[in-house]
Amino acid sequence: MNEKTYNIGVEATMEIIGGKWKPVILCHLRNQPRRSSELLQRIPKISQKVLTAQLRELENDGIINRKIYQEIPPRVEYSLSEYGQSLNKILNLLCLWGEDNIDRRQTAGESIQSNKKRQPTRLPFCLS
Repeated sequence: MNEKTYNIGVEATMEIIGGKWKPVILCHLRNQPRRSSELLQRIPKISQKVLTAQLRELENDGIINRKIYQEIPPRVEYSLSEYGQSLNKILNLLCLWGEDNIDRRQTAGESIQSNKKRQPTRLPFCLS
């Protein structure tokens, strides 16, 4: 087994949840289990191949659980593991920062569209 060296803690975090799609997937699993087809609908720009690979990596890292129902056809659901739920605060802060960034860029005149609107209570829109 190779020894890993991290110079700063964020390196270890990004090794697990880094990349374009993992934080998005995790946000969609925060409130309830989801099937792969549901995730594809909610994340329209991700391919089935990439989604499957990202889900496998998150499962291997203990961040999500994969539950197979003995039905015909088989049904598979993904949910945050107990360990994965420890990421909720981080994901919430990323959502808030992203919303503030969108507001800042729109105020600066950049043409940006957001498909979800922030709650009046200042909850990030990825919580819904």
